[in-house]
Amino acid sequence: MSAEGVSAGLSLRAAGVTAGYGGDPVIRNVTVHAEPGEVVSLVGANGSGKSTFLKSLVGVVRVTAGTVTVGGTDVTHWAPEEVARAGVGYVPQVDDVFPPLTVRENLEMGGYLLPSRDVRARIDEVTAIFPRLGAMLSRPAGKLSGGERKMLAMGRVLMLRPSVFLLDEPTANLAPAIARTLLEEHVRGLAGSGAAVLVVEQRARAALAISSRTYVLAGGEVRMEGTPAELLASPAFVESFLGGTVTR
Repeated sequence: MSAEGVSAGLSLRAAGVTAGYGGDPVIRNVTVHAEPGEVVSLVGANGSGKSTFLKSLVGVVRVTAGTVTVGGTDVTHWAPEEVARAGVGYVPQVDDVFPPLTVRENLEMGGYLLPSRDVRARIDEVTAIFPRLGAMLSRPAGKLSGGERKMLAMGRVLMLRPSVFLLDEPTANLAPAIARTLLEEHVRGLAGSGAAVLVVEQRARAALAISSRTYVLAGGEVRMEGTPAELLASPAFVESFLGGTVTR
């Protein structure tokens, strides 16, 4: 992926984050960090709080304790558009594109904070990163395949050249081969361009393959963390998330 795609150099740090939707918190005391050039993954069962955690980082869900910093700037209680201006790009699991709009219009929506004179040039840069999108600029997003939609969702976020990427289940509902390509080429490519990438992923083995570090969330709390090698050597992790046993 071209280095033009991101603005490098900012780290993401969540320290002791507790958040929820009112009432009992969904996540409690979660501490995670991602440095420039890293892919850091967050895995866990459905309902463990992974998506809520990402939403808390970008101001969609209220943080009741702890702090979120981007490049040393405390963004804990900022509105989502302010977090975006700080250099954070967020791709949700659902509603990640606008189906009735064309690919070009979706990209234009992604550049909503840019001066209008800069939008066309930025679209050219994004389609240089994702050439497939360049060939379908006039196609409605609702007519794209699952893999193409994810490319568009990532391209839309790239319009603002974020330094930090938050990706929520980017391979959901994708065929295994397409999912592997998306993770190994595009998600890893974001980090290769200097971004800090935090990805929530159900495919634990695929997540480990591209990650510098992985956090395991269960019951709204971080229960395990480590490098891929450390987690693959853990019987508890392998049995719970990979459906096997550790071989010695």
